[in-house]
Amino acid sequence: MKVLSGVKSLGKKVWRFITKRGFVQACAAFLTNPHLPNFVKGTIYTGPAKSVCVPGLNCYSCPAATGACPIGAFQAVVGSSKFSFSYYITGILILIGTLLGRFVCGFLCPFGWVQDLLHKIPFPKKFSTKKLKALRYLKYAILIVLVWALPALIQNAVGMGEPFFCKYVCPQGILEGAIPLSLADSSIKAALGKLFTMKFSILCTIVLLSIMFYRPFCKWICPLGAFYSLFNRISILQYRVDEKTCVSCGKCARTCKMDVDITKNNAALECIRCGECIKACPVHAIDAKLLLINKKIEHSEKIATAKHLADCQTASSKKQPLKAESID
Repeated sequence: MKVLSGVKSLGKKVWRFITKRGFVQACAAFLTNPHLPNFVKGTIYTGPAKSVCVPGLNCYSCPAATGACPIGAFQAVVGSSKFSFSYYITGILILIGTLLGRFVCGFLCPFGWVQDLLHKIPFPKKFSTKKLKALRYLKYAILIVLVWALPALIQNAVGMGEPFFCKYVCPQGILEGAIPLSLADSSIKAALGKLFTMKFSILCTIVLLSIMFYRPFCKWICPLGAFYSLFNRISILQYRVDEKTCVSCGKCARTCKMDVDITKNNAALECIRCGECIKACPVHAIDAKLLLINKKIEHSEKIATAKHLADCQTASSKKQPLKAESID
């Protein structure tokens, strides 16, 4: 009974957490960008915390950023002739992926939150991305080519590779870094050139697409989401569907804005663990679970069941001789 009550208590806590996703996203954005006065000063925080990677996509050059972007840090190290592989950054990414998978995308990524807010802006017609599923493989190509291969293979005279994704593609750098710094510092504004114009155009395109489609950057472009998606099947945090309870109404699939049918694949690469399917399920057949805790609970339940059966067998064996004596 204690085990079952513990499971129910954990489920209620997860449910309360999921229903407050917008608040959690806002808190995560603030915790990764707490140095707000730097927006006015036009300076970047350079303290010791900047050597630590944050889980989500958050530009190093953002004046308020307290940590480093994992994608930017990975490119900086892999593009250096001193390092053949960025073990530290890769280790952090693997750790986060193993613990949470793409839960980071759904709850902890500042740019994911920005896209969620943009999609709330009224538009004559919101479009589905179900017919554009082929584009989701683009982010894996970006991860391999722009984030890893080109910075590692193409280096300048001093042995440094360019951060191709951050420099030529990433809209977060423009939104969090270039725009606020140029507004606060006239010398930076005067130095802006064609590269800024190109990336600003990319940002404007992403903004427009985010209003029309749900999270286009996450679905098609983000290399960090591509990396975390590889851990969705093995991460400790998992979504589970109770097949006995499920009535196959399809409401979860229709609700999912990431085009995932959790009843067919509860660890889909595109699932960002946003919890909308859990809220939509009319029979509460979908639940978020922590695998390590659940394994311990299942093990405890098996031991309790086995002990109960053993006690029953012992009790029945003791009663049988009494019955025989009464018959005699």
